[in-house]
Order: sequence, then C-alpha cells, then structure tokens
Amino acid sequence: MEWQGWRILLQVCYDLRFPVFSRNRGDYDLILYVANWPTVRIHPWNTLLQARAIENGCYVAGVNRTGDDPFVSYSGGTALIDFKGEAAAQARWNTEEAVWCEVDKDTLTEFRNKFPALNDADDFILHL
Repeated sequence: MEWQGWRILLQVCYDLRFPVFSRNRGDYDLILYVANWPTVRIHPWNTLLQARAIENGCYVAGVNRTGDDPFVSYSGGTALIDFKGEAAAQARWNTEEAVWCEVDKDTLTEFRNKFPALNDADDFILHL
C-alpha cells in the first residue's frame, strides 16, 4: 500500500519468521508487522525486526499487543527500527502506549544509493 509517498508492506506477526515473504525488490520503504507476539518469545521479536530492516534496507514498524489472555502473556515491544537495525522508537515493556518518531525518506534513499545491496539479491520464484 502507499501512504503519503511511503510504500508500505503489510505483514502479520508470523510472517516475521519468514524473510522470503518480505523480500524487498525495490517495491517498498517500510514493513508494518501487526502482532500478537508472546512475552516468552520476545527476544526473537526484537532480533527478527532488526534483521528484516537490515536485510531489506527499509524501516520496520512492529506493533505488538500487551496484556494477558487465558493462555499467554504479551509484553508489547512495539518499535520502529531503521534501515541500519537501530531502534528509532521503542515502547516501554508491559505498558500500553503509543510511540512515534519522524522518519526521513531522503535519508533512506541516500543510504540505499550509497549501499545498493538490494541490487545484488538473488532472483527466485516463490511457489505457494
């Protein structure tokens, strides 16, 4: 989808584990993961958000729930990760809150031009 000049790839939490589903072919600037990622697996959540940002040369927004259901506890961890894998915004753990920060598309474009790693990605076809 496109919003205010940003090309956005929409994903759900389980997609985060499968890099092939988010392979950037120059068709988006930001991935948005909406998630119900449990507290017991929060370390992979953080690591995979960073990995998807770095490998795809894009911003990654991970929006995770907080609270408990009868079986699982969720601690949040909503974050915006930049294309270098650094947190640009991070919600506090176990707290319902909104976070925001400004992202700069010119900085992203400049980074991609200086380090055009996506140009060297292997071609592949995903058979579903």
